[in-house]
Amino acid sequence: MRIPVAAVILILSILIAGPAIAEPFEDATKAYYRGDYETAYHLIKPLAEQGLPEAQVNLGLMYDKGLGVPQDFPEAVKWYRKAAEQGNAKALKWYHKAAEQGNVEAQFNLGLMYEKRLGVPQDFPEAVKWYRKAAEQGFAEAQTNIGTMYFTGLGVPKDYVLAYMWSFLATSGYAASEKTKRAEAEKIRDIAASKLTPAQIAEAQRWAREWKPKKEQ
Repeated sequence: MRIPVAAVILILSILIAGPAIAEPFEDATKAYYRGDYETAYHLIKPLAEQGLPEAQVNLGLMYDKGLGVPQDFPEAVKWYRKAAEQGNAKALKWYHKAAEQGNVEAQFNLGLMYEKRLGVPQDFPEAVKWYRKAAEQGFAEAQTNIGTMYFTGLGVPKDYVLAYMWSFLATSGYAASEKTKRAEAEKIRDIAASKLTPAQIAEAQRWAREWKPKKEQ
């Protein structure tokens, strides 16, 4: 069973116990963000095999998306299950702590966990709550995801204008190297547009132009 995700979960260094694990995990994260997925994979896999739940989740996501390895859904599920068996309560605790302090990555990850049922019961309104906090700070992936939630009506009333606005904002928020993620946002934007009148599209674009990111204290 495939578990679709918007991105590999960003694990905060505070979740890691000790420099022997923290350093390679940090190196793996850096490799991922520069697009060196093979290096990220080779750094993450030993940590996952050592039993680190956060690494197991990330390894599952890499197999799920085919990042650094051939796409392999059964292998992705295997690693998701290993992480779930250990329990993601610790990750959830720290995500909540960091998210409540305004950390945008933690807010996004918390939304992802609640949406995709990663270690917690599926809770769409709670996912929307955390996606919104990250989206309002300008985090493009959260903007894509909350746009999708408005389009599907999961956790919020269905609203094609807001779906268009958030996905429209997301398309300009991705780095040039993040073509796949931008294409995903563009797809949501265009599907939402097909449900709107020209006047509604113009309104959504006006909202997007007037929108300003806000940083949490």
